Amino acid sequence: MTAIWIGVLATAVGCYALKLAGLTVPPRVLASPRARRFASLVPVALLAGLTAVEVFGRGQAVAIDPARLAGLGAAVLALTARAPFLVVILAAASTTAGLRALGVG
Repeated sequence: MTAIWIGVLATAVGCYALKLAGLTVPPRVLASPRARRFASLVPVALLAGLTAVEVFGRGQAVAIDPARLAGLGAAVLALTARAPFLVVILAAASTTAGLRALGVG
């Protein structure tokens, strides 16, 4: 068995164990205000981190990519206009793709 398959299987077992651990947490722990606050804030922090890495990251370096930055701006404008999520994604993707087609970035 190659090292890649060992890594894939170890990751699968780890994901299953994490899911099982989440299902076995007692309800009283999940009902605490601290746990509810944590559960409401973690997705926002993860999404912000992922957005920052995708917009400002290029490999191992930080780089300003005008096309990606414009796509992020289009998404922010669509969110400000309370557009549906699909419209937000399409606005960001089409803005970035259009600028790339024009040779920006």
